[in-house]
Amino acid sequence: MTDKKTRLSYTGRAQDIVRQMSLSEKIGLMAANYGLKSYFSKKGYNVVPYEAGGNQRLGVPAIKFCDGPRGVVSGHSTCFPVAIACGATFDTELNERVGDAIGQEVRAHGANFYAGVCVNLPYNPGDGRTQESFGEDSYHVGEIAAARIRGVQKNNVIACVKHFAFNSMERARFKVNVIASKRAEQEVFLPHFRRAIDEGVGAMMSSYNKYQGEHCGHNAYLLREVAKKQWDFDGPVMSDFILGVRSAEGGISGGCDIEMRFRWRYSEKAIRRGLKKGKITEAMIDEAALRIVRTVLAFSESPDPMVYTPELIACKEHIALAREVAEKSVTMLKNESLLPFRNIKRLALVGDLADTANIGDHGSSMVRPPYVVTLLQAMRENYPEIETVYVPTKEVNVRLEGIRACDAAVVVCGMNHGDEGEYIWGIARKTIGGDRATLGLHAPDIDMIRQVCAIQKTAVLLMGGSAITMHDWKDLPKAIMMTYYPGMEGGNALADILFGKVSPSGKLPFVIAKNDTDYPHVDWNAKEQTYEYYHGYRKLDKEGKEADFPFGFGLSYTSFAISGLTVCTTTEEAVFSGTLTNTGAVFGGEVVQLYIGFPGSAVDRPVKTLRGFQKLYLAPGESGHFELAVKKSELAYYDEARGEFRQEDLNYAAFIGTDAENAADSRLNFCFEA
Repeated sequence: MTDKKTRLSYTGRAQDIVRQMSLSEKIGLMAANYGLKSYFSKKGYNVVPYEAGGNQRLGVPAIKFCDGPRGVVSGHSTCFPVAIACGATFDTELNERVGDAIGQEVRAHGANFYAGVCVNLPYNPGDGRTQESFGEDSYHVGEIAAARIRGVQKNNVIACVKHFAFNSMERARFKVNVIASKRAEQEVFLPHFRRAIDEGVGAMMSSYNKYQGEHCGHNAYLLREVAKKQWDFDGPVMSDFILGVRSAEGGISGGCDIEMRFRWRYSEKAIRRGLKKGKITEAMIDEAALRIVRTVLAFSESPDPMVYTPELIACKEHIALAREVAEKSVTMLKNESLLPFRNIKRLALVGDLADTANIGDHGSSMVRPPYVVTLLQAMRENYPEIETVYVPTKEVNVRLEGIRACDAAVVVCGMNHGDEGEYIWGIARKTIGGDRATLGLHAPDIDMIRQVCAIQKTAVLLMGGSAITMHDWKDLPKAIMMTYYPGMEGGNALADILFGKVSPSGKLPFVIAKNDTDYPHVDWNAKEQTYEYYHGYRKLDKEGKEADFPFGFGLSYTSFAISGLTVCTTTEEAVFSGTLTNTGAVFGGEVVQLYIGFPGSAVDRPVKTLRGFQKLYLAPGESGHFELAVKKSELAYYDEARGEFRQEDLNYAAFIGTDAENAADSRLNFCFEA
């Protein structure tokens, strides 16, 4: 594994190599090894890894790029559930294993660079690419991202965190200028990027949008001042594709070291012109070359933990892991003694998505697995003793009596790649993806739920990449589950959860509000958008609004109890510990969550904010110890007048529970030792 200390040990050697390079050779490192005409490949996006840089004369390997937050985009790789589902597991160990599997497949494809650690923080859950990130809370996103990075980089693959920064408006991403206060910037929208850098991530990708009037790929404040100087980031910054930089002068002076997906703005002619005009300095070129050479040498020369062969791609172990992630991400929101199904002989499976390979958006994160198991396929293959009656959406009206004649019904509905995801226009005369202007289900889905619930005991399974509001109909079904986009093995996982072979243990990585208007307002086609300090569950808390389903919420087929809470403090850290016991009758997983409040703070602070979580899996009657630590420095606020973080000596409030709402019912006051 290549950590930051190892990479920095290559600095002297990398400097020697850069000194031997001609200007043309250094420029050659700073973009993809393709021209503009090669971008529109008939093979499709990233079907094979993309190459950038490299220098054969001096023994510098090229960057070989693979995309994919839910698996490797190249070839026919394992398709894991989308990143938001990985976030819903609240399981860092599991996410590290996912990163390890993805890293192995990157290497098996002959690549060395993975651009799939997406940590865009959705200011509003309508953001079309929320599914590519891990959730709405900066702390939670940072911890899950760190786990993914650890797993990927075990395989000497350069992990790349993206998109830096304030990138959570899909349709307007090329034009919008985001405005935020310094406190919002420093406390809400940047910490998860810093967590990735502290974990040792090898590279970073800038975003398309502007921040405070400057394109993020040209933004010297973000790239040079914050990431490279304040956070001591040692790796290269890569542009987002096509329009990630608008000029060589702007990109290079702003701190963007590599242009992707092809050499366009960073042509040798344009860079030499910028040097001649004094807009770019050779020191900037040397710095970019040093970062690139040092990084690729360190990763390429570290001992490999295994041999990487094509047989690793979509191997049975990785497919089993994809199924495990799906099982541990599905989030049960409601269950009125319906699930798991017992004594079911005939089951109505209603809705087109019950038999659709619905694995997420069709943009740059699209994985092409060797197969996808739908719920209908899983029922017919794994539960042949049950008569599964499939009713497509358009046939519900004329098949109500058949649904009534069954023992129970499962309605599968929600979103697909046409509703949300990367915004792609004009493909086969069709536009797909983008942001969701409204957060509820489509009217035909709601009609289908109402019709089926009126005549049958019904479980509703929701597919989607972010919050789906359901206040107007949530009282109708007996059970509701959020399945996200559950990956290539999703159907098998869902069937086993419905019939109790697996107990659901996923937790919402976002809050589901009663109304769309409870979230921050966003004009999805805006040229300028302000991101305020509060969003998600912290906004609802601050405004005293009750959620339909709180952040961190998720039910199980068993029950758990927390006992023996204690806190031990020093001048710098507070450690909370206790016991979690499975008080029910089946094996299951539960997430202990720590939230911190700030009574008496000198500035406006959240009512509570997540600062720790731990997932335990326990057999019936089994108990497990948990320990959640928080540093005083992590509770500091950003003082805008002084331009620095300030720690406070407060009598802090700790809330420990299994979701943001029930945690608020317990309060433990503490302070750090003087």
